[in-house]
Parts: sequence; structure tokens; C-alpha cells
Amino acid sequence: MTSDRSDKPTVYVLSGPNLNLLGTREPEIYGHDTLNDIHARLEAQAEGLGLRLECRQTNHEGVLIDWLHEAYVAGAKAVLLNAGGYTHTSIAIHDAIKSIKVPVIEVHLSDPMKREEFRHLSYVGMAAVDHFAGHGANSYTLALDAAARL
Repeated sequence: MTSDRSDKPTVYVLSGPNLNLLGTREPEIYGHDTLNDIHARLEAQAEGLGLRLECRQTNHEGVLIDWLHEAYVAGAKAVLLNAGGYTHTSIAIHDAIKSIKVPVIEVHLSDPMKREEFRHLSYVGMAAVDHFAGHGANSYTLALDAAARL
């Protein structure tokens, strides 16, 4: 989902593996909102903040890295990144975040620190400027507010 192509600052909203299944995937953990529901709310919020969004989802690590690079080349204001399981495993995504001069804000629906121990390590978080987790779909809206203040 993409809003108009005006001169508004752009925030990329990048979502990683399995987030395309939101709404049906473990709703007791991730809630009942679909990723499209979340994107629609963010679009409305972005309009009020004077921002343009570029919302994307992929199940592939390299695609996330390409999009991070693209955000840099495009001069994005910020990136909201929910890297899903790659959060805990991808040094390559960590390095991509460190290699761009675009602030990246880590986003999670659940709170990884309250889940399995392997989720406590965040390579994304080591490189991100901020993070929002454990607020369900509101983690995204909180992160967008933070991005607007950058």
C-alpha cells in the first residue's frame, strides 16, 4: 500500500517473514489485525503527520536488505522494521541497517523479552535507533509517531 507521490517525507514500513499471515497466525500472540489493517491505520496516521508511507512485506531476507538500501538511496526519513524471526538471526540485516544513514525503528507486535529465550537477542535492535514492542498493532503507530519526530 502506498499513498500519493507528493513531496512529503517518506517512511518505509518493512515487514518480514510470516507477517503476511497476521490475523490468522497465532492470534493469541499477534492479535486479529491483518497486515493490511495495520497498513491502513498507518496510512491514515501518516496523512495527519504529513508523511508518505511505503509499506511492504516479504518472506525473504535479501529482499529486506535490498529495501533497506532502497530507503537510503531514496532519501527516506525513517524505516519502521519488523524483521520477524530475522530479528534474532540476521547479522546481514544488522549490517544493512548500520550501512545506511536512515534511522531504523524496530517494531514487534509481541514483546520478545517475554517470550522464548532465543527471541531475547535482537540483531535489529543492536543497530536500530529505537524500538516498540508488546503493544500489538499499536507498536506500529507508536513507532510512526517517533519517526515523525526525527
